[in-house]
Amino acid sequence: MSQTTKNTTAAIIAEYNPFHNGHAFHIARAKEITGAENIVVIMSGNFVQRGDCAIVDKFSRTRMALAGGADLVLELPLPFACSGAEKFALGGVTIADAMGCVDYLAFGMECGDTLHLIKAADAVEDKRLKAELDKHLAEGKLFAAARTEAVREIYGDDAAEILCSPNNTLAVEYIRALRKLNSNIVPVGISREGAEHNSVETSGQFASATAIRRMLMNGDNDSAAKFMPETSVEILRQCEANGTSPADIKSCERAVLARLRGMTREQIARLPDISEGLENRIYECVRTASSLGELYDSIKSKRYSHARIRRIILSAFTGIRENHTHSVPYIRILGMNSRGRDLLSRANPSLPMISSYKHAQKLPQDARSIYMLESYADDMWSLMTPKIQPCGSNMSEKLIVI
Repeated sequence: MSQTTKNTTAAIIAEYNPFHNGHAFHIARAKEITGAENIVVIMSGNFVQRGDCAIVDKFSRTRMALAGGADLVLELPLPFACSGAEKFALGGVTIADAMGCVDYLAFGMECGDTLHLIKAADAVEDKRLKAELDKHLAEGKLFAAARTEAVREIYGDDAAEILCSPNNTLAVEYIRALRKLNSNIVPVGISREGAEHNSVETSGQFASATAIRRMLMNGDNDSAAKFMPETSVEILRQCEANGTSPADIKSCERAVLARLRGMTREQIARLPDISEGLENRIYECVRTASSLGELYDSIKSKRYSHARIRRIILSAFTGIRENHTHSVPYIRILGMNSRGRDLLSRANPSLPMISSYKHAQKLPQDARSIYMLESYADDMWSLMTPKIQPCGSNMSEKLIVI
């Protein structure tokens, strides 16, 4: 355990969908282990990696994060927030590195030792892996499963087992992203407490975001509140009173299907994560599916996971294209406290930094187009809330200062 060191900063890449006790624990442990005085959170916006809408809007989740221990909240741009683990990690790490003032990257893990994750990253990047990976892919396995088996055959069971956990897999991608950027940021794994990722089980004061979202969608708010800080609960109550939570993509089911039915095979082929003629399978399934669930199930196969299919469908609806994930265009500030403000004064950003529509208008054309894409997606999110919201929140909402 380290003593707090003045001006040191740890970054956390997260979704906070919604912010719960496990997230508060993670922030506290990040400070304890690294000795960091400041916590920067790089957070997904209104859509998340599982190919779904966030249950609470990004500005409310920013308030939750600041109340829960974060000092500065930055937005992970939509194309990266809705990507698979590799691009999700690269997007977040790029922003952390571009700040020019981040010393540590703190992330959850389930293997108990960051060194094990580093060794797993070595295994994943081994050039010998490709032949084994291709062999397992040819057998029709999902990419993650194929890579795990390829690592098992070369490095053994211990290295392979690390890749069996979603948290560990994402942690490995964070380490790989730091290497790719030749970043000086130090990776720090923090052991997960309580319920496992995506588990619907609870453990003491901890429950996964998956379990909490299920409670909220079922109207069991009292049960969900047991696993969330009081500040998060209060913010959530305000959102529910305003009709902005819980958001549900099924509210836009017909609109999503309509958007897809209007796309050609060529347009589908330009979506992220399309390969091996998958656009043809999607095109045909779209013609017959009468619900999102039916569409996901009809496209899914041994080769394509449910999460990958959901992300592709969400990309089609929100306008994300494959070329949108080539680079991070800017750093968007969502909120901060006094320490966050001081941190910004010491930052040396290598990307444009914005906090308002006025700032966004001054961006280069390519970067401005991503901002407008984000704005359009947020307008689509506003149709998924219990009470339909007006357009323009991404441009009109002011920077949150605590």
